Amino acid sequence: MDIQEIKDKRIAVLLSGGVDSSVVVYEFARLGLHPDCFYIKIGPEEKEEWDCNSEEDLEMATAVAHRYGCKLQVIDCHKEYWDQVTSYTMEKVKAGFTPNPDVMCNRLIKFGAFDAKMGHDYDLIATGHYAQTEWIDGRKWLTTSPDPVKDQTDFLAQIYDWQLKKAIFPIGHYAKNEVREIAEQEHLINARRKDSQGICFLGNIDYNEYVRRYLGEQVGDIIELETGKKIGEHRGLWFHTIGQRKGLGLGGGPWFVVKKDVAQNILYVSHGYDPATTYKKDFPLHDFHFLTEGIKELPTKVTFKIRHTPEYHTATVEQLSDGKCLIHSTESIHGVAPGQFCVIYDEQHHRCFGSGEITL
Repeated sequence: MDIQEIKDKRIAVLLSGGVDSSVVVYEFARLGLHPDCFYIKIGPEEKEEWDCNSEEDLEMATAVAHRYGCKLQVIDCHKEYWDQVTSYTMEKVKAGFTPNPDVMCNRLIKFGAFDAKMGHDYDLIATGHYAQTEWIDGRKWLTTSPDPVKDQTDFLAQIYDWQLKKAIFPIGHYAKNEVREIAEQEHLINARRKDSQGICFLGNIDYNEYVRRYLGEQVGDIIELETGKKIGEHRGLWFHTIGQRKGLGLGGGPWFVVKKDVAQNILYVSHGYDPATTYKKDFPLHDFHFLTEGIKELPTKVTFKIRHTPEYHTATVEQLSDGKCLIHSTESIHGVAPGQFCVIYDEQHHRCFGSGEITL
């Protein structure tokens, strides 16, 4: 954390109740700072229907804020989450795409709705993301964390340039095990608490449950691409993604999802091990979103990822005239699906340029 960047600044910390954001508060406290802490309340619409960790989260957040002499305020962003993030997710899913609710949650809620409600009174908003920021030639960049497994720059690659300017990630230079060690040394209440899985804010809710709750089920045919033969039924195209291999409930596998026909409600699958149809080398992105103010062009040689994995792929970028660009990957990529975000980095996968939505 750059002391110069935080000197005399009004800082808000987003506390989730997890170990990462708790260590953020510790990082400030050891510098003698006691920033205001905020717990963003989302939670499902019907409490009794879904198991939700939010009460326990709030207890943990309260204990940590109290321990370091920080004020904690609960900010209710329930309506904004369901209006904005859920509607984005369901629209995409219904159209047969593969959206990423966590990416939109950062843009619309953590650095969006929160800023509109409280964050605008602060110079910096600190979160427990595994990411870093750097000033290079007078511009603020999002840069990767040294822990490739935990790096979360891909989840931040759709925030606006003004949001990046206010963002600070005090634990981004640590690996996850180091954060746990600090929490243990400090005897933090949540030092051994398991990381939350699934969609941010929704606790234990399974993604398919979340989708089923809004879109229900719509039974249709599963057809083998090569033969045109019906080999089963699906309960809704929205429960499946291109490249998916598990959870199809078909015998004689492995089977891969290779195509969705939304108009006919047909799921196409292909047999054999990793059929060539599930791989792509070249794919277009539309409406590329740049993170750093004043940067309007991608370098020719880049690295990228299309899902949350530690691996980066190398590619060249071909800029097209209409704001679109073509990614030419040096290797074939498995499970490229429309609606996914392709996150672009420099050749050293250090600086993150932003992301664009894959269109096929």
